[in-house]
Amino acid sequence: MQMTAAQALIRCLELEGVEVIFGYPGGAILPVYDALCQSGNIKHVLVRHEQGAVHAADAYARATGRVGVVMATSGPGATNLVTGIANAYMDSIPLVLVTGQVPTSQVGTDAFQEVDITGITMPITKHNYLVKDAKRLPAIIKNAFHIASTGRPGPVLVDLPKDVAAETIDFDYPKTVKLRGYKPTYSGHRTKILEAADLMMKAERPVIYAGGGILNSGATAELMDLAEVLSAPVTNTFMGLSGFPGDHPLFLGMLGLHGTRYANLAVTHCDLLIALGARFDDRVTGKISSFAPGATVIHVDIDPAEIGKNVRVHVPIVGDVRQVLRGILAHLKKKDRSGWLEQIRQWKEQYPLTYVRDGRFKPQAVIEKLSRHTRGEAVVATDVGQHQMWVAQFFRFKHPGTLISSGGLGAMGFGLPAAVGAQIGLPDRLVILVTGDGSLQMTMQELATAVDQKLPIKIFVLNNSGLGMVRQLQELYCDRRYMATRFKFVPDFALLAKAYGLAGHTVKSEEELDRLLPGVLSSPETVIVNCLVDPEENVSPIVPAGHGIDQAIDC
Repeated sequence: MQMTAAQALIRCLELEGVEVIFGYPGGAILPVYDALCQSGNIKHVLVRHEQGAVHAADAYARATGRVGVVMATSGPGATNLVTGIANAYMDSIPLVLVTGQVPTSQVGTDAFQEVDITGITMPITKHNYLVKDAKRLPAIIKNAFHIASTGRPGPVLVDLPKDVAAETIDFDYPKTVKLRGYKPTYSGHRTKILEAADLMMKAERPVIYAGGGILNSGATAELMDLAEVLSAPVTNTFMGLSGFPGDHPLFLGMLGLHGTRYANLAVTHCDLLIALGARFDDRVTGKISSFAPGATVIHVDIDPAEIGKNVRVHVPIVGDVRQVLRGILAHLKKKDRSGWLEQIRQWKEQYPLTYVRDGRFKPQAVIEKLSRHTRGEAVVATDVGQHQMWVAQFFRFKHPGTLISSGGLGAMGFGLPAAVGAQIGLPDRLVILVTGDGSLQMTMQELATAVDQKLPIKIFVLNNSGLGMVRQLQELYCDRRYMATRFKFVPDFALLAKAYGLAGHTVKSEEELDRLLPGVLSSPETVIVNCLVDPEENVSPIVPAGHGIDQAIDC
């Protein structure tokens, strides 16, 4: 069957089961949009900025487990995707991004809206392609989806010159993928699995340290089985939150920089650290020499480059976490560790996660109320900053994949478009966005996308009139020399909601929030709740720079 390469691209996406594309058109990608218009089988979500498209597709992928798809034009359209691509790369999110490019005869001439987007994104994509031969496009798309979604997931970019898109080809979509040199390992080495199981049975003070790989591999049931068979406490990285129920007695909460003291103490004093789909990043480990100093370390990860990168590993297992855990569980028996769990209980009692209630409207109280009112059932998207850490500390997630946030990159502006993508992917779920006044102003134009799509997102702005996390760091490390962290002007977000035809409310106390919440959470429309919280409140505890995670302080 003959068709243009642009039509072939859309047909490839249909065969891959793509239902939604997030994008923003332009001249160089016009042939593809024309083919998409003629197809009518794929929903296109028109965002208001290309950054919004990639963040929305990222969240769609996290929420649904499918590959997110993005389209943008050349030049600034492509470069506007860079932050979102880097975010997906660092958080291991499967995306396929299609960018338009100037005609091949103009590549390298500094033509209008020409940039070398494959060169720019090479360090932040799992792979990328510049399509020079239209006949190769179907195979490239097949490969792109395979690479994005297998092994350690990540973004793949396909740059399509305008003249190549217009060429006519004989369409033939490959049924299989053959990529020399790309063969991810899924099943762990049997000898290492047996060694790990033996260590788990012999350990007296084991701790399970679970990251985002638990969610990517769908290993949450196996994680639960492992914890309960071993009677071992579980601590999550930020990316791993929601991978273990927040109300389970074995749950320690998040560890690291803003983690619970008892999680950090448990890791510091454990004799066996079982790392599952985690990468030992600096916000988890603190001072490396003080991190789990007396522990034997088992590390399971599908990416061999992560094993031993930051922390010495005694038992490395390369493989899919779910498959490896199933192999390990077959060799385990129920173990009683009441003494170790009693020590954990004492630490929890001695160092509870709390905050000072002094009559001011505390941001932590907003998160606690959202958790209680929703019973932990909501999908929660966040932006980046203090509010993000308060969600990590005080929201009790019950189901896998219900926290959607920017982890490794920490990209402010992620939250609103992410909530849009999550709600489109999960139309029947309650989606809540917790954001800050700084973050929301970076991408608040995507409110128009929420209106266009008739989405019932519930937006809670923890408004402290500034950049709270940076202010907190200036308080701690700059002797309270505050610079560029207070906004002289903050828009009235409740009035902003009305400008978009939405409901908006401003609350200044817990009592006002209590009265408002039932109606807001049950509303069929997007609602903004502008919470004027204590501007001096800090995230506690915090591990000071250069210290071990057992040396957290209140801030």
